[in-house]
Order: sequence, then C-alpha cells, then structure tokens
Amino acid sequence: MCKLIGLMSNIIMLLSLITEIASMVEFTNVKCTSWDNAFDDFEYCHLKSVNRSFKYLSLKVNLHKLPITKVKVNFSLLKRYNGYKPFLYNITVDACKALRHPKSNPIFNFFHGLFKKHSNMNHTCSFNHDLIVEKLPTNFMNQQVSGDLKFPHGDYLFHSDWYAYGINRATVDFFYSLS
Repeated sequence: MCKLIGLMSNIIMLLSLITEIASMVEFTNVKCTSWDNAFDDFEYCHLKSVNRSFKYLSLKVNLHKLPITKVKVNFSLLKRYNGYKPFLYNITVDACKALRHPKSNPIFNFFHGLFKKHSNMNHTCSFNHDLIVEKLPTNFMNQQVSGDLKFPHGDYLFHSDWYAYGINRATVDFFYSLS
C-alpha cells in the first residue's frame, strides 16, 4: 500500500512538471526613431546574436537639450494576428511621477522592470545624461515574462512613444515572440 501511494505521488509530481509551461522570449527586431534630431538621436539601436541561444538588445539615445524634467511615455502592447492589433495595454504615464512613486502605477512598474536593471533609466527626473539600455539578454526577459503574468504564445510588438515637454521626441518598437 505504501509503495502504491509513493508511486501515485511520483506520477502526480511528474504530470505537474509536464503540464507546467514556461514561455520563451525570442527577440526578433527593434526599431528606434527620433522625431526631433535637434532634441535627441539614437547612437545605436540593435539586437546582437552572440550564438544560437544568446541574444541581447542594446540602445543609446543621445539627449541634446539637458536637463530633461518632464517626460511622458505612451506604451502599448500589440499582438500579431493579421497585422499587429492592440492587446491588453495602451496607457500614457507621467514617467517622472511613476519613477518617483513606483507603486502608483503597477503596469508601468512591470514594463519598466523588464529593462531597468540593464539601463541607466533607474532614477527619477531630471535626466542629465544620455539614456542607455545595454545588453538586455533574452534569459532576463524569460524570467520576467514567465513570472506572474502569463501571455499567450505568438508574436508581439511593444510600442513606446517618448514625450518630453508634451512633444513626441522618439519612438521605440520592440518586436519579440513567445513560444
């Protein structure tokens, strides 16, 4: 009887491991556009494949009119069906306020958390320097995306418009797939 109970518990544990699905993020493209070259420009914005399993994202935006004290970000998540369609989020946030009070906007905090450890955008306004996201690896994104929020498999676009003083200064489009 004890062997049967032990065998049943092992089978249940094995089945729970089989049904556990972890999302895998794969970076597919990144596009950075400056809408006001007198205000900012992108020094680089690219994906780099080190080998078949290690890929990372890097970007650097040079800011020409410092300090920047008023920043808003509009970001939306889109999923590819027949073209990219809105999926779940499309919000505009006062980034200075959200960085000062992270608990005030948990959605912004989640998306900011996807890159803040690999960036110098980890403090409140004002920004007196160029903005950098350096070597954001796929495996870090896997840990973040497979955590609390479960997204369905497919191709996604994370679209963000960056406003300074009420004017759209830059757009960053980040394409990835979940499998």
